[in-house]
Parts: sequence; C-alpha cells; structure tokens
Amino acid sequence: MASRLDLPPSVSAHGVVAVLRAAHADRYPPVVDVLAENGVHAIELTMSTPGTVDVVAALRDRVAGSGAALGVGTVTDVATAHQVIDLGAEFIVTPTADTDVVTVAVDRDIPVYPGALSPTEVLAVWKAGATAVKLFPASTVGPSYIAHLHGPFPEIPVLPSGGFGIPDIPTWVRAGAVAVSMGSSLIGDALRGGSLTELAQRCRDAVDAVRTARS
Repeated sequence: MASRLDLPPSVSAHGVVAVLRAAHADRYPPVVDVLAENGVHAIELTMSTPGTVDVVAALRDRVAGSGAALGVGTVTDVATAHQVIDLGAEFIVTPTADTDVVTVAVDRDIPVYPGALSPTEVLAVWKAGATAVKLFPASTVGPSYIAHLHGPFPEIPVLPSGGFGIPDIPTWVRAGAVAVSMGSSLIGDALRGGSLTELAQRCRDAVDAVRTARS
C-alpha cells in the first residue's frame, strides 16, 4: 500500500471543490477571486481549458493567503502531472483510474483525487496512494452507491463529481461523501461573463449545504 497524504483543509474544511472549464484560461481570474472569497477553497483548473498551463503559477499566487488551494484537473498522463506540479499546482485531479498519475503525485507529496467508478477502480487508486477517490460520473450511480462502497471499503474517502446540483449536496454528504466536486452547477455562466454576485451566492449556498449536512 502506497503512502498517502491526509485530506487537506482546502477540501476538508468547507467540503466543496470547484471545477473550472472555460473557453480560455483568461476567463479564470475573476471567478477564482470569487470562489476564494466565498469559502470554496479547493479550486480546480482543467487541462481541457486552453491556456491553463500558462496561468497556474499566477493564479496560485493570486489566492495565496486566502486559505484556498489551486489545483489542476483533467490530468491524464504522467508528463502532464509533472508539468503542472512544476508550475505550482497544489493538488491533482484525474478523470480516470490512472495509477501512474497517482504515483507521480504521491512521489511529489501532492494531494491527488483520481477518478474511479467501479469497486475495482476505487480500490486500485486507493492502493496507489490516492488522497481521496473522485467518484465519477457520480450522478450515474447516485448517493446510495457511496454506502455500498463503504461496505467493503469503509476507510476510503469518496469525493463525488458530476451531474448534481447544490440542492443535492446534503444527500451526498449524508450518504458519506467527504466533500463534493462541482462544475457547471456551481460556476453557472460566470466563466462566460455571467453574474459574479450570483456566483458568490451559489458558493455560500454550497458551503452552507455541506456544513448543515455534516452537523
């Protein structure tokens, strides 16, 4: 069994990971500011967004001191994992159960949240050293799936991602999710020029939903 890091405060404290997908990385900065200022302290840039590698270092500096951590997701190979860590990514997220990528993050002392769905994938990435396992696509199986996974794997922290909204957060948390990962249902149209005020409210609503469900 590989060594692993504890779940960092950026995820454990407020329980929301924001996934940013945009037409270009130049859309990120104001949205990153709003997330950091409103309690969403795990901010995932994505390699599927053009220009992401050019802004990782600057955006990490931008949120420094806020309590937020800036990571990179949609990491699908070892070379990219090394690249974004070199640029300053504070955590890595994958859409797949790629144990080689997990190993890179473990070796470089960076939290990693690999995507997995089947019990076989979940156990494989956990044994490789995952900090938590990203259940993806979560809406395909529903919250009760976490309870099924926790039968044989009670020690594995599960982070659901994909296809659910803010009203669904309490159900996922009460089902055993250690936190939730959200893209368009949280970000809305903010990366396309939409209201940052409305984004701020969604951030607060999401964080409050996690807090209430945990209490």
